Amino acid sequence: MSQYILEMRGITKTFPGVKALEDVNLKVKEGEIHALCGENGAGKSTLMKVLSGVYAHGSYTGDILFKDKVCEFRNIKESEELGIVIIHQELALIPYLSIAENIFLGNERSRGGIINWHETTLRTRELLQRVGLYESPNTLIKDIGVGKQQLAEIAKALAKRVKLLILDEPTAALNEDDSANLLTLMLELKKQGISCIIISHKLNEIERVADSITILRDGKTIETLDKKRDGVDEDRIIKGMVGRDLTQRFPERESNIGETILDVQNWNVYHPQRESQKVIDNVSFHIRKGEVVGIAGLMGAGRTELAMSLFGGAYGKKISGTVFKNGKEIKFKSVSDAINKGLAYVTEDRKHYGLVLIDDIKRNISLTSLPKLSKRGVVNQNREVIIAEDFRKKMNIKSSGIHQKTGNLSGGNQQKVVLSKWILSEPDILILDEPTRGIDVGAKYEIYTIINQLAAEGKGVLVISSELPEILGMCDRIYVMNEGRITGEVDREEATQEKLMKLMTKSRG
Repeated sequence: MSQYILEMRGITKTFPGVKALEDVNLKVKEGEIHALCGENGAGKSTLMKVLSGVYAHGSYTGDILFKDKVCEFRNIKESEELGIVIIHQELALIPYLSIAENIFLGNERSRGGIINWHETTLRTRELLQRVGLYESPNTLIKDIGVGKQQLAEIAKALAKRVKLLILDEPTAALNEDDSANLLTLMLELKKQGISCIIISHKLNEIERVADSITILRDGKTIETLDKKRDGVDEDRIIKGMVGRDLTQRFPERESNIGETILDVQNWNVYHPQRESQKVIDNVSFHIRKGEVVGIAGLMGAGRTELAMSLFGGAYGKKISGTVFKNGKEIKFKSVSDAINKGLAYVTEDRKHYGLVLIDDIKRNISLTSLPKLSKRGVVNQNREVIIAEDFRKKMNIKSSGIHQKTGNLSGGNQQKVVLSKWILSEPDILILDEPTRGIDVGAKYEIYTIINQLAAEGKGVLVISSELPEILGMCDRIYVMNEGRITGEVDREEATQEKLMKLMTKSRG
């Protein structure tokens, strides 16, 4: 019997106008953690959808061998029956069902069409214990955090007697503690004989858990590295991904900082449902022209709530405080009012709030600037096309054209569409919330370059990020938040990860 649990040979998959995969080969050994790396749009997720039956046999060419047997999966159910289970980046859980109901959905413990709830609960407890999730099986999914939901998904996979577990960006939405717990669980599953494929842009995580690494670029297999034999580090993986050495992760910028453009004083925000709960507590900060200011903090620190409440009251109740723009007091009465007064907010959740995924690139770019492109309520479509085409070239958006659906773009290219939309609105101040989340290292560099260009034009830029190296590498000045308050302000020259972490965990007192 072969040492490989999985072999994918000569996989080619084509979409209209785009060859997503071309003659891709992948071999995964029994009982190993195998990482799949590549830039956004390299074909990683597409390859896993071919493997799991999301793209049915016949929609691609090439062969899949699982435990030496040729497989022709027509749907996900067929791959799961053999023990191949994929956990997508967007979790497939139903919020208003319990953990137990979600774990056994479609895989019910029943006899004669009647669910055995006693067995379901007992089995759920066993599975939750196995993944280190100590919640009641009856707890609703909506009542647990994203990190615990990820564990529930893995418990769901274990209920299907998984032999090969595929994790697509499993830590993208997790904080550092939850990410570390998940990686530890992967190593534990490996000891139990479960093989894993992990797709991740967090190269430090790949370095920690992976035994082998296959790199894809432009839909083709570039190489497979053995971590022990090849002495793999982050720089080596990056070279394979982008086709060159990336000597600097952050582009150089010569700061030319001017006068204060935005000054927020004594900002307070209460929870939209629990109106007695203060979410933002007396926060004051300022941004100057040409300056990139960072906000660091752990999940739940209030960074996004601060940004959204400023953006025309998009979040929160009983909002109070004073905002000055160029020295004059200003009020943002609504989101459209905030846009008209020169504020832009790039959301951390581009798929739900940043883009209309079923619409094309052209429409998404023009969305916030329709009044500028219209006369008597009629959009000048020729101008809309010219502007969209200009942004597609200028921002290096990889697509078949401006009429391609935004939902079919890679994460990095989707983010460039979001940035194009807001740059077209000609803002004076941009708030960028997790601007590079789920984006590969090459696309990150391009986004950083765009941020630098915006600062060079004299705009004020506020960057919210959970990645401390990003905050340290991009920002002129850094505010740190915890429990809805500013706990410190640090200049770039004095900032270190240790200093920021100390401020991020500084409690009230």
